[in-house]
Amino acid sequence: MSTGAIRPLISVCVPAYNRAHYLPLLLDSILAQDFDDFEIVICEDHSPERLAIRRIAQSYVEASPNKIRYFENEINLGYDANIRQLVEKASGQYCFFMGNDDLMCPGSLRHLAELIQKHPGLGFVLRGYAVFDQTPDKILHELRYFSDERELPAGEEAIVICYRRSGVISGYIIHRDDARAAATDKFDGTLYYQMHLTSSVLWRRNAVCTPRIMVLCRANEPPDFGNSDKEKGVYTPGRYTVAARLNMVRGALSIIADFDASHATRLRSLVVQDYANYFYPFIVDQLTLPLRDYLNLYRGYCRMGFWRYPMFHLYCAVCYLLGARRFDWLTRAVRGLLGRNIRFGMMAR
Repeated sequence: MSTGAIRPLISVCVPAYNRAHYLPLLLDSILAQDFDDFEIVICEDHSPERLAIRRIAQSYVEASPNKIRYFENEINLGYDANIRQLVEKASGQYCFFMGNDDLMCPGSLRHLAELIQKHPGLGFVLRGYAVFDQTPDKILHELRYFSDERELPAGEEAIVICYRRSGVISGYIIHRDDARAAATDKFDGTLYYQMHLTSSVLWRRNAVCTPRIMVLCRANEPPDFGNSDKEKGVYTPGRYTVAARLNMVRGALSIIADFDASHATRLRSLVVQDYANYFYPFIVDQLTLPLRDYLNLYRGYCRMGFWRYPMFHLYCAVCYLLGARRFDWLTRAVRGLLGRNIRFGMMAR
């Protein structure tokens, strides 16, 4: 399938920082797609593994010279600015982001092209995804937000539905030109620049939610945030600290609050409620904390306004009492009992 346009329909955007050994698997999963109207854009963010990433990328560029473009940032821009850099470098009509350690599912680009053709003026696609452990055949869980395909008209409802669900970068799909027009460094250091793009683009363009699993996300990889000027002192490479978790959620809420201020909307309270109803991902990696430290985390979240919602308190209490393993077992049992997916939100990676 091809649009026949000079610019490609899709730019697959890869923010590269370390994890060089995963890059060939990712690129192979993209190049194996049964669809040809796309390019791959890689922006390496001045990581310690730059030379290894360069060697791998250049070998793929030589093998597919008209398909892959590779760039190196002169300094470490950090997560948010590198996402913005990829939007700037992309030449496609849509950006399809992939995490640097994840995999694209077969048929995903063709499916996206069909959605674009079916829904004129599309601004954003909310896809399903799966999480795997070590190898793609070891799926831990799948997440679909709706059981059927549906279009969400531009405006407040679309923003609230898609906002929190934009947290995982793999399979994040956005209209490139509108994303470029929304460029700003105001939210660098939040690790949620894509949420700014989501709210900006969906104010004017429709969203489509598809239940199709389009990407596979690798579990248990430690985060690499904390190296850029905007991230130092806030994030610790290799783990999510209490301060990091609080800063990330605070940052996400600051983005929607800024949107409220500039668009005369009142979406922050709706977004806070949506977070509260699916809060597990924002505490799961903190459940082994000593009680005093965990209560500090809890109080920090309360100060953001979550105290108003009973589900937030229920998550915080039950998850800490059960622990992650037993809570995960309980949710899997409930899923099996009900015979359907239960949405517990998503973890920002």
